[in-house]
Amino acid sequence: MVYAIIKTGGRQYRVAEGETIDVDLLEVDAGRTATFSHVLMYADGNKLTHGDPLISGAKVTAEVVEQRKDKKVIAFKFKRRKGYHRTVGHRRKLTRVKIKSISIGAKKSATAKKAAD
Repeated sequence: MVYAIIKTGGRQYRVAEGETIDVDLLEVDAGRTATFSHVLMYADGNKLTHGDPLISGAKVTAEVVEQRKDKKVIAFKFKRRKGYHRTVGHRRKLTRVKIKSISIGAKKSATAKKAAD
């Protein structure tokens, strides 16, 4: 199975072609293409390529499906016997993307083939 680990919005995601994932808000309109260049690891069957910290020339291309909001998260604070209580909530803004392709740099894969021979 071919998959990659990418970093966007301070979080890391394991992605494969055809998957749909929610990432932190991207400034890209729905229907447009987003490119993730921070690829930390690439796996293709038994072959594993990892970066130091990134794989140079690697990128993951995805199509933006929609901009949405996550479920509401409630934070309730109180101090006993003091009459103090506060309710605060928020909804995280997300972008739903569908992974189209995963490609590593041609230079990197050519050196990997030479090393394997």
